Amino acid sequence: MKEFEEIYREFSPRIFSFLYKLCKDYSLAEELTQETFLQAFKSFYKFKGRCGIATWLTAIAKHTFYHYLRKNRLGADAISIEHLTDTYCSNTLGDPENELKKKMVGEAIRKMVNRIPEKYRDVVILRIYGEMPFSQVAEALGITESSAKVIFFRAKKMLMEEIKSEFEL
Repeated sequence: MKEFEEIYREFSPRIFSFLYKLCKDYSLAEELTQETFLQAFKSFYKFKGRCGIATWLTAIAKHTFYHYLRKNRLGADAISIEHLTDTYCSNTLGDPENELKKKMVGEAIRKMVNRIPEKYRDVVILRIYGEMPFSQVAEALGITESSAKVIFFRAKKMLMEEIKSEFEL
């Protein structure tokens, strides 16, 4: 029990941050963090050490978040896309036209991410929102690091092509 308390103290801020980036709701992120650690505690005996604790917990957090979305009949639309729009749009402070463009691009990205196959969506979410290196993305999804890189760059290319054609960026 004491060992798990130490794990909680060390990793709960990181898991909370990951979940908050997904949902942009402080209370929900707290609730999902608690649920993640409850699930981790229940299945701690299954942890074999083939990946790092942080990777294992992040995978549990991702599944907890997806479970929440399914249970509440929400989809990828509930996921914050601030990071993606910041990636594809320049600084828009003080420029209403660029702010509108950023909002439109953000909505388009949300729809596009929702449409891409799950394996692409999972890699994009873990890489961008989880801020995980490809090695941890690979461990969390049970794929090779090379596959994680290829999947991410293909997803990014698909998103960029669609954004460029739709918004003439």
